[in-house]
Amino acid sequence: MKTQLIEKLLEAMLNEKEKSEPWNGAELPFAVGKTYFIRTVTYHLLGKVDSIKGNFLVLSDASWIANSGRFGKAIKDGDLDEVEFCGDAIVSITSVCDAFPWMHELPKETK
Repeated sequence: MKTQLIEKLLEAMLNEKEKSEPWNGAELPFAVGKTYFIRTVTYHLLGKVDSIKGNFLVLSDASWIANSGRFGKAIKDGDLDEVEFCGDAIVSITSVCDAFPWMHELPKETK
């Protein structure tokens, strides 16, 4: 009985390890050095991808976007209503709903 429990725990841990590897080797639609407007399930971030570590995007020059204003205009013109610069950020890839290439300078100040 005890051996079966240990085997089940080990199997669960191995399955969890596979989940923690970056999408089990699948290619991600993010490029290191590129900037993105990222919408997650609870917030929006803007920043440059410095690296991809496991299931996390490591961003630099990142800002939390409290209010993008008209979204299409924000993506097209780079015009954002409310921005809070935060510097470095780490975001879980599993929380990303969608992302858009950001073709404008990254904001460096809170607005």
